[in-house]
Amino acid sequence: MRIRLTEELWREGNMYVAYCPELDVPSCGETVEQAKRNLKEVILIHLTETAKMGTLDKLLQDAGFDQTQDMLCLNKELVGFTPIEVVV
Repeated sequence: MRIRLTEELWREGNMYVAYCPELDVPSCGETVEQAKRNLKEVILIHLTETAKMGTLDKLLQDAGFDQTQDMLCLNKELVGFTPIEVVV
């Protein structure tokens, strides 16, 4: 099964945080590459364990995934990411 996911990367101090918002799964590393690699590993573990528990289909359905040919995709696609400031 192939799944298209989003990867957000953040720098927090001297560490990098990689986050998958569709699955609400974070990871981190000392470099961008390490954070990305760790995130893929955590996602794979998360999906594997969810499948073992028999709840993978529900997880993916709740996250909004649809089957498109041989890949699971969301009905939405990230098209921009811009920090904004709001004064309250």
